[in-house]
Amino acid sequence: MISRANTVAFHGIDARPVEVQCSLVAGLPAFAIVGLPDKAVSEARERVRAAFAAMSIALPAKRITINLSPADMPKEGSHFDLPIALALLAGIGLIPPEAVADTLALGELSLDGQLMPVTGALPAAMAAASANHQLLCPKGSAAEAAWAGDALVIGAASLTEVVRHFTSEFPLTPARPGEVSQPAPLRDLRDIKGQEQAKRALEIAAAGRHHMLMTGPPGSGKSMLAARLPSILPLLTPAEALETSMIQSLCGLIDAGGISRSRPFREPHHTASVAAIVGGGRRAQPGEISLAHNGVLFMDELPEFSRVVLETLRQPLETGEVMIARANAHIRYPCRFMLVAAANPCKCGYLADAARACARAPGCGEDYLGRISGPMLDRFDLRIEIPPVAFKDLDLPAASEGSAEVAQRVAIAREIQADRYRDNAEITLNADAEGDVLEQAVALQAESRALLLQAAERFGLSARGYHRVLRVARTIADLAAEPQVQRPHLAEALNFRTGV
Repeated sequence: MISRANTVAFHGIDARPVEVQCSLVAGLPAFAIVGLPDKAVSEARERVRAAFAAMSIALPAKRITINLSPADMPKEGSHFDLPIALALLAGIGLIPPEAVADTLALGELSLDGQLMPVTGALPAAMAAASANHQLLCPKGSAAEAAWAGDALVIGAASLTEVVRHFTSEFPLTPARPGEVSQPAPLRDLRDIKGQEQAKRALEIAAAGRHHMLMTGPPGSGKSMLAARLPSILPLLTPAEALETSMIQSLCGLIDAGGISRSRPFREPHHTASVAAIVGGGRRAQPGEISLAHNGVLFMDELPEFSRVVLETLRQPLETGEVMIARANAHIRYPCRFMLVAAANPCKCGYLADAARACARAPGCGEDYLGRISGPMLDRFDLRIEIPPVAFKDLDLPAASEGSAEVAQRVAIAREIQADRYRDNAEITLNADAEGDVLEQAVALQAESRALLLQAAERFGLSARGYHRVLRVARTIADLAAEPQVQRPHLAEALNFRTGV
């Protein structure tokens, strides 16, 4: 007789179904796990054996074989402990096999039979809902999994509670979603004195999700501006929050089962590796660009990042997803984010200051910013120089307009864009528009088009740069609640495009 349990193997953010088959046959006592298990899965037999002993359950003196089907799919992670234990409990008759048939389980066992929280509970709950199964998971992961909504989630603290639940001795109550995490206090744009043009660029970038590059000497406020970007971004929609949380669930970043409506803001150090930024490593984990999905990736000191890291960003910036290729698998992660970068004009940072610049000026600036390749630079919609703040401006009172006022304009502009592209599932903001959709959204008049063509010739814009100017101009018009892109909107977009 073969007993069965259901679980999943993670392939990116997709949770693929896995059937755990347990065979008990006469022969020399043995306990084998087959089906391409990794080290953590292979060690499950020792954890299961110890957990059974802690519950005073004796394994039968038979040959126990656990098969993880499909056998050619790699199985990784400690979450296979619980489904293996369930299949074995059903095989020895301690729980009814039919009770396990409609249950998808995942969880790590401790040696005393307690169930430890695992990563990926939310994607597993989505898979359980698709298969019309209930989800059984550790109690510490239940609140997170319950956010899936369509699946019944049962959280158990120990294997003993699982046995009592399936034997109807002490049924467990369904889990409830965790609390929506309250956003941390955000820094306000009102704190920044001067830099009005930079604030305007930040508003445009937030409204249309445009990539932005800031260059300026040290202390001019580049990092301060970027740190205040979250304060003018709208909250995640429910669909965006669920998608973002699925990625965070795989990395164990969801705290106490709570889901946040705040947009991610990731700021990796410039020493980060390709695997850390793009994703990869032994288990092909998501990188910073995927953790910034639906949010912001801030790369300070952009030229200091490895050239390989910068070049690997080019494709994800265009497609909104990244493919991590391995010999036995190709794993896809979403990564539709806004890239905000900052850079000094040269190595010392004082290229424009004749009194402080090094003797190698201006060649040092060309060498330093030359670390950013032309194709990478071409992907920034907004490029702006951040001048140093005058000392007299530091004594000025705080600005009358802060993040709340700017955030309101950004929210209205995004609502306009959502209404414009409501019939196109793949486009939500101007940064995504292309082809005929972009031309219809912009609908330039003859005078404005002539200006754009003249600027394209003079500044040598690429075809990509040409269309990105149109996208930014459309966003500027949306901020002004103008249905038509006018010449001033286009001129401002060109100014930001050719500013660096």
